[in-house]
Amino acid sequence: MLSYIARRLLLVVPTLLGILFINFIVVQAAPGGPIEKIISELTATGAGATARLTGGGAGSETGPALAPLQGQSGGGPQGIYRGAQGLPPELIAQLERQFGFDRPAHERFLKMLWDYLRFDFGTSYFRDRTVIELILEKMPVSISLGVWTTLLTYLVSIPLGIAKAVRDGSRFDVWTSAVIVVGYAIPSFLFALLLIVLFAGGSYWQIFPLRGLVSDNFWELSWPERILDYLWHMVLPISAMLVGSFATLTMLTKNSFLEEINKQYVITARAKGLSPRRVLYGHVFRNAMLIVIAGFPAAFVGMLFTGALLIEIIFSLDGLGLLGYEAALNRDYPLMFGTLYIFTLLGLIMKIVSDLTYVVVDPRIDFEARAV
Repeated sequence: MLSYIARRLLLVVPTLLGILFINFIVVQAAPGGPIEKIISELTATGAGATARLTGGGAGSETGPALAPLQGQSGGGPQGIYRGAQGLPPELIAQLERQFGFDRPAHERFLKMLWDYLRFDFGTSYFRDRTVIELILEKMPVSISLGVWTTLLTYLVSIPLGIAKAVRDGSRFDVWTSAVIVVGYAIPSFLFALLLIVLFAGGSYWQIFPLRGLVSDNFWELSWPERILDYLWHMVLPISAMLVGSFATLTMLTKNSFLEEINKQYVITARAKGLSPRRVLYGHVFRNAMLIVIAGFPAAFVGMLFTGALLIEIIFSLDGLGLLGYEAALNRDYPLMFGTLYIFTLLGLIMKIVSDLTYVVVDPRIDFEARAV
């Protein structure tokens, strides 16, 4: 097993390198970039944009990236006029040096790899903060959404799938299938809007808070009140994300149990006089749950880092989904590639954990024997 783990860990390196290389090529081929974005904003809005962008300010998103413009504009009417007419070549060259685009693409890629090996992900172009700081700041929102959605999905889908397998073909099976399929077909953002209208003061009841992960006076509350406040804020976003998440896992659990129930060892166990409950949970459960339990790490990573953008926007939750969207929109390359590297590395490691989970659930699986 140790040699298998070592081989899988060694495969992480070329896989991660290939993913970064492909995305780097795609980004290089895509039109636009941070410099083009700055130039287009300056030339499109003229003096007003120059005054606004070069002024920076505590709340400015583009102020840090445009700090060199303050020295070029001269602080008077002449600098503003030149910014409105077009940027001088020396200013563009200065921006290229600041962002590192004065070097060839292969040198920039190799430097990025060397920095990432040391877990140095650089500083955001437009936020003047390190990538790690931004990720850690947004992580609580994504962890809250991912953990609760994954756990509740498993807690509901597994018992429901078992009940559907035991009652296969009954009214209960038909009606529950219809309900989860309808829920799967409803977009989560549309269900989120319905929840807001019904329960967040949209048109009917003001029961749940509309925005944020916690209340404004969160730190003034006692610990029990903080926990309740946090859970109260999570009800609507989690409900919106859960509506379409039951179908796949429920049907996977049901089909796994149905496949095992019809096998010979189950018939033999019944012939020995074992009770249906003993057969189901003493023999069938372990084999049927193999594929379900082993997929938990990958499912958790998927819930944690994907699919929550619209939910975050609707409920004003500033998480990783919104951070990644804004990074792509602003061509914030350090933030884009830093998050890509971290999440891809986590995903590859969780894939190895998934394989090891197979062995824990069913010791009969031997990856070493398969490798030979």
